[in-house]
Amino acid sequence: MTQRLNAFQVAPAALNAVIAIEGYIGECGLEHSLLELVKMRASQINTCAYCLHMHAADARKAGESEVRLYLLSAWQESELYTPRERAALAWTETLTRLSDGAPSDAAFADLREHFSEVECVNLSVAIGAINMWNRINCGFRTRHPQDRNRAAAA
Repeated sequence: MTQRLNAFQVAPAALNAVIAIEGYIGECGLEHSLLELVKMRASQINTCAYCLHMHAADARKAGESEVRLYLLSAWQESELYTPRERAALAWTETLTRLSDGAPSDAAFADLREHFSEVECVNLSVAIGAINMWNRINCGFRTRHPQDRNRAAAA
């Protein structure tokens, strides 16, 4: 797959604005491990190879287990995720799949059981940001490092 353009080169100010949001998210108080799971789950839904590669590596560096990464697409069938993580993953799916319908009161109630109001906002901003990254990287076919390395070796 050929990369369509390099968004970082074409519009650095736009990408720096998104990076600034990431800076806020990283300092907002939500657990790093939770944020990586959320980013991976949204990226799975959006089929963003670039973000999946990045966040799997980041999650591993932060101590995330391989089995939890492997089972993330089936988190609802696994007991390896905490109730707080499960609420965040359900909210991630709900906000990522808005075309399936508006977030339900039940999904929000589950979220509120495990997150403060500020955390709900911060989590929603994080979900919005990863969805933005997915759209940028999928839209412009940003190549993840393994694709670039393979192409260079060929």
